[in-house]
Amino acid sequence: MNLLKELAGELLGTFILVLVGCGSVALAVLYFPLDLWHVALVWSLGVALAIYVTRGFSSSHLNPAVTLAMVFAKKCEWKKMPAYFLAQLAGAMLAAFLLLCIINNDLASYEIAQGIVRGDASSYHSAVMFGEFFPNPGYENILQVSHLKACIAEGLGTFTLVFTIFILTAKQRGIDSIIPLLIGLTVGAIILVVAPYTQAGLNPARDFGPRLVAYFGGWGDAAFPSITWSFVTVYIVSPFIGGLLAFLSFRLFYKR
Repeated sequence: MNLLKELAGELLGTFILVLVGCGSVALAVLYFPLDLWHVALVWSLGVALAIYVTRGFSSSHLNPAVTLAMVFAKKCEWKKMPAYFLAQLAGAMLAAFLLLCIINNDLASYEIAQGIVRGDASSYHSAVMFGEFFPNPGYENILQVSHLKACIAEGLGTFTLVFTIFILTAKQRGIDSIIPLLIGLTVGAIILVVAPYTQAGLNPARDFGPRLVAYFGGWGDAAFPSITWSFVTVYIVSPFIGGLLAFLSFRLFYKR
């Protein structure tokens, strides 16, 4: 029963995180010309809200990279990891599907106005509200982002996030009530730095779940970056590596 509660928390929390966060990107694309810091702030609030809602009955990882790091830190059991991953992915997909249902009519009007045919190669400009791309389509005229640079950006961003989580949760410092807010602000700060390069996925479930919804929602192959399998190397493998390096660094730091 406890595992079911934990999984429900992971699903619900990731659902909230993706609905609020991806919703802010959709808002910026379809309705209001939001600046990057506006989107980063909404993501911060979405992450904090998701943790506040679920931390009473779940570990509130909400991110496979965090779960993997916590497994190595022995704060989560190995046998729970696959179920956590599936719950997080399901929450992200449900949120993306609901978001697509809500905005689909307005999105269709936007595509007509912009001359975008969903499924064409150029339609990734509207798919950005679900999965990530590098360079960020809003910066593609001023930034050159190689496959390697994108991997480094996602890995470093996730490293910073997971290391911060370890630091904040290592000991009781009388700030337990604001830890979710601090984690949310950390995500927002990372987005400000990394998003121009890769849109700052930092979370394999948050990227892959909505990307699958976009694929089946009409975008097809346009829901994936142009470099073959780079969605795996950049947005799945790199965050996992970043999370593991954060655990190893934290362990060394605390031993010393």
